[in-house]
Amino acid sequence: MGVKDTMNNLRKVNVEGIKQGFGNAFYVIIGIIIVIILFYALNPFVVIGAGERGVVMNFGAVQPYVLDEGLHLRVPVMQKIIKIDVRIHKSQTDAESVSKDLQDTKSTIAVNYHISPDKANKVYQSIGTAYKDRIIDPAVQEVVKAITAKYTAVELITQRERIRGEIKDLLKARLSVYDIFVDDFSIINFRFSKQFEQAIESKQTAEQLALKAQRDLERIKIEAEQKIASAKAEAESLRLQKENVTPQLIKLRQIEASIKAIEKWDGHMPRMTSGAIPFIDVKSLDKD
Repeated sequence: MGVKDTMNNLRKVNVEGIKQGFGNAFYVIIGIIIVIILFYALNPFVVIGAGERGVVMNFGAVQPYVLDEGLHLRVPVMQKIIKIDVRIHKSQTDAESVSKDLQDTKSTIAVNYHISPDKANKVYQSIGTAYKDRIIDPAVQEVVKAITAKYTAVELITQRERIRGEIKDLLKARLSVYDIFVDDFSIINFRFSKQFEQAIESKQTAEQLALKAQRDLERIKIEAEQKIASAKAEAESLRLQKENVTPQLIKLRQIEASIKAIEKWDGHMPRMTSGAIPFIDVKSLDKD
């Protein structure tokens, strides 16, 4: 074999090697792409966010442990993770009931609640995620009916804080059985029939008028007592003055009046067409 044939054989080998190398690289790339697709499809990692808990299910069976916040590894295909929100939520429920005196009442109840983080798997297993409709709303309506039946309609208005406390305590006891905890509770409004509200308004108006009349009467009595006291004081003053008036005091007052008259006299006799001319008996002043 000549040199020329050897060179041709080498060229053929290089071309085939290059082709084989490109082929192997292509298969490697395809393999990597397939692995990536399978990784994302199977998704072996799960992230539990803030305020959440993960319920682990092995082929549909709820496991006795709960995943906390953070990154967790799961077994693809076999395990499924259900995220449960354990933060505080608000539920608002309209409840109808009858008071002790058979008055129809309607109330709007607001409840702040949260799921027990450690019991999230149990809650999901027994209730699911629709616990507001299945548990909370019926419990609120039942508790409101039980408490309002103990009080009259007027007491529901005047003892609202006490009634709120009783409803809250009873609701806590009912929901804790399902691992649902009440954080806060409030009665947004108590509503009654139109006739009862009109009767309450009329009663309040009458009470206000009666209170005004009572205040006016008390004011008149006080003013009358003040006038009586003032008159008594004046009479007492006159009595004391009268007791202190003696003949000597009267004579002294007469002398003082005469002295003032002399001081005012200008030395001329008054001109009068008739009547007696007044004079002062000076001698009489010396008798005392």
